[in-house]
Amino acid sequence: MKSRIALAAVTTAALLAGCGQTGPLYLPKPPAKPVTTGKPGVAPPAAPVPSTPPASQQ
Repeated sequence: MKSRIALAAVTTAALLAGCGQTGPLYLPKPPAKPVTTGKPGVAPPAAPVPSTPPASQQ
């Protein structure tokens, strides 16, 4: 009987200790990556040209 009372007391204490916890209730989204443009006024490099033609042209 004493063990049930002790278990109930510990459980109640654990539940009440969690009531005051603050903070986000969700997983925050990771921050967006900043857009890097390199030097102003310079176009980004073009996609590399494949050394072999596609299979549809062979």
